[in-house]
Amino acid sequence: MRKMRLGTSDLEVSNISLGCMGMGKLTKENGAKVIHNAMELGVDFFDHADIYAGGKSEEVFSEAIDMKPTIREKTVIQTKAGIRKGYYDFSKEHILESVDKSLRRLKTDYIDVFLLHRPDALAEPEVVAEAFSILKSSGKVRHFGVSNHNPMQIELLKKYVEQDLIINQMQLSVMHTGMIDAGMNVNNINDLALDRDGGILDYSRLNEITIQAWSPFRYGFFEGFFIDNAEFPELNAKLQEIGDKYGINKSAVAVAWILRHPAKIQTIVGTMTPERLTNIAKASDIDLTREEWYEIYRAAGNQLP
Repeated sequence: MRKMRLGTSDLEVSNISLGCMGMGKLTKENGAKVIHNAMELGVDFFDHADIYAGGKSEEVFSEAIDMKPTIREKTVIQTKAGIRKGYYDFSKEHILESVDKSLRRLKTDYIDVFLLHRPDALAEPEVVAEAFSILKSSGKVRHFGVSNHNPMQIELLKKYVEQDLIINQMQLSVMHTGMIDAGMNVNNINDLALDRDGGILDYSRLNEITIQAWSPFRYGFFEGFFIDNAEFPELNAKLQEIGDKYGINKSAVAVAWILRHPAKIQTIVGTMTPERLTNIAKASDIDLTREEWYEIYRAAGNQLP
């Protein structure tokens, strides 16, 4: 499993991460199988959020991994907060309370990376900065970042927070390529030229912020999966063709497509099936050619200008 550095931090982690949103549905025993299989594959980064199964996912994770110092030092744990039932909340009180609850559920003294989950329209960056400073000075959180934020929202936070924002977790797959499309359709009037993300990909590269790709196998916004979907025959045929060349399956090719981008994107894979993760993990060591990357991009229905 290849390693990568997260943003400006000293964290060297696997370029494929295990997303733990679905872990709350597992028993302790099945959770242990998922986690230990991931670690055997070289996956050492685990992505959580306080809303995943209402916190149950964090609980199952800590119980399944039998959290103790010797285990904790082998893992890099990320969690997120800010989404509440019917609204978003970046208040100082909620951020601090959420982190404390995650620490208790995860049975750990610190979080490696804490992200603000989705932009809060009522966010006060000065207040967020206060919360971050308390979490940093107390040792409860070591690194910070955001999720689903655009460049101006990040710049506003950066004006006040003292800590580097090392991560921005964004939806990205070969069927959800808006942040890539806009960069290749400059000065065009087609839909692909619409910049819905504020140039977040180039901004992140300029500011050494790692993009984490969530939902690497979905199309639309939670509309469904494109792997083996009869609605996307051309894409699946191309994924199969290239997969056969490298001896990997279609899901692994889809992840290799993300990892091939020079922005050094970390991919969050949420499968709770050990065999599936084992196959996907093979993408870590695959280097698609430039031609193959564009062939997959076009097979997904994207036209070059």
